[in-house]
Amino acid sequence: MAAPSSSFGPRPPVALIAGPTASGKSALAVAVAKAVGGVVINADASQVYTDLAILSARPSDDEMAGIPHHLFGHIDATEAHNAARWADEARAAIAAAHAAGDIPILVGGTGLYLRTLLYGIAPVPDIDPDIRLAVRALPVADAHAALTWLDPAAAARLNPADATRIARALEVVRSTGRPLGHWQESREGGIADAITLAPLILLPPREWLRDRCDERLVQMFDGGGVEEAAALLARHLDPDLPAMRAIGVPQIAQYLSGTIDRAAALDLAQAATRQYAKRQFTWFRHQPPADWPRHTESLNNDSVDELVIILRERLLTG
Repeated sequence: MAAPSSSFGPRPPVALIAGPTASGKSALAVAVAKAVGGVVINADASQVYTDLAILSARPSDDEMAGIPHHLFGHIDATEAHNAARWADEARAAIAAAHAAGDIPILVGGTGLYLRTLLYGIAPVPDIDPDIRLAVRALPVADAHAALTWLDPAAAARLNPADATRIARALEVVRSTGRPLGHWQESREGGIADAITLAPLILLPPREWLRDRCDERLVQMFDGGGVEEAAALLARHLDPDLPAMRAIGVPQIAQYLSGTIDRAAALDLAQAATRQYAKRQFTWFRHQPPADWPRHTESLNNDSVDELVIILRERLLTG
């Protein structure tokens, strides 16, 4: 990370506004940016894709309100973006903001991205391809049993039905000879110790969040989301690419193929969004440090103003 501008101390300020989808993060980030002279940096895995302006709820020009926004819509759908690459981009964007005398405001709901940026990435060596293929071919019960023998700590920590994480832990210990926990203890590249972080987690009431998710999907479908998905599908890309699996795209694909009608596609997309928001809610409730403030009320004009005042004070006074 580049040296900060002389207008900041040795640990320059960075704001972080995180939480589940539809919780009001983007609007709050813009309000904070106006109050402190900031720029907004995206930390949402779907909003990086050029092809997903509507279905990822990427802020519109009007919603950006003249505030510079970075790392939004800069990746083509043919690419599989990931946390390590995003963290590199975010470090550069943060350094550029500080050099210009601006305060960077991270905003998003992808916890893995934020954790990688702040605390670094585990330096796991490349996995032997043959081992990866063999592990991924195992039924989840067999993989968990093997993990229990080779890495009992990971096996006890993971849900026995979580095929993806169990396979990852098993392939790491088989390929490197060391458990995943060993590598995670040696994380490198994090910026947490080089900045003064002002975090805020939005955890609004679940019913309010569900209603917001459902209404936003209606607006997406009515506001060009179907056409956006159709244009993406017309590119005939690998269906396993992240952009092709983004919420809304598979459901609209079923509608466009005639498998289901439009109302059913909307219902499925709404249900998928609610499930995603629930997982994010749970992650942000339990995973970030306990001393990170959690705002548990719904957002309105008054609460936004209050939160802006709180964050402004923390960012400008340290």
